[in-house]
Amino acid sequence: MFTTLSAILNAAVDDELISSNPCRKASVSAPRADKRKVIPWTAAQVATIRGELPERWRVFCDLGALCGLRQGEILGLDVDQIEMLPHVLHVRQQLRIVSARLVLAPPKGGKERDVPLPERAAQAVAVHLARFPAMEVTLPWRTPDGPKRTARLLVTTAPGKAVNRNAFNEAWRRAVRTAGLVPSRETGTHQLRHLFASLMLAGGVDIKKLSVYLGHSSAGFTLATYTHLMESADTHARKAIEAALAAEDVAPTLDQEGERRG
Repeated sequence: MFTTLSAILNAAVDDELISSNPCRKASVSAPRADKRKVIPWTAAQVATIRGELPERWRVFCDLGALCGLRQGEILGLDVDQIEMLPHVLHVRQQLRIVSARLVLAPPKGGKERDVPLPERAAQAVAVHLARFPAMEVTLPWRTPDGPKRTARLLVTTAPGKAVNRNAFNEAWRRAVRTAGLVPSRETGTHQLRHLFASLMLAGGVDIKKLSVYLGHSSAGFTLATYTHLMESADTHARKAIEAALAAEDVAPTLDQEGERRG
């Protein structure tokens, strides 16, 4: 309950409805609870959810699972921030709701970043744009009364408007139900980022680099969240030795060792 309340208040802070989260005050002691380990969905599960979303919103899954973007970063992504040839995606803004109005704003914590754009994600974007061209949308910057900013949004509604996250979340929950899952905190869009993190770690990306790609506040937070998905030091050592010996072709069998001693 405390965690849920704190998450709601964090969202209120993000939307600038309140200045701070009282649950994070030094005088407030959070009840101790066992932190659940992140269990990423498989690529097949994500593909199933993707197929259940409206066609014009399916690219959301590609950018979440293959680039690690947050929901607001995808919904606020300007196509001019996507570089196909260098295969890089520039995260410079997000779409937020402030005082019940949509606004464009800097990424969470103001942490702009560049992330790799895998070929598969680039192809998904190209296919999406051929079917649903980017639309120019003009919204306030940071606050409802902020200066206007125009962006060519990749993901829009059928009339060519910015996508309200509440509408997207309802479509996501329908897709989750249709896929035979139960909508909950564990089946939200953050599952896409979890899959991205697991793929990066499996590919040998170090935790500091992963933290940058995810836009986390620190590598320590990334490590605490995903440490159970990392190979142990012992496993790394074993693989390193086996790879080195295999490359030199000097790994003797037990029988060969016995013959040498004899």
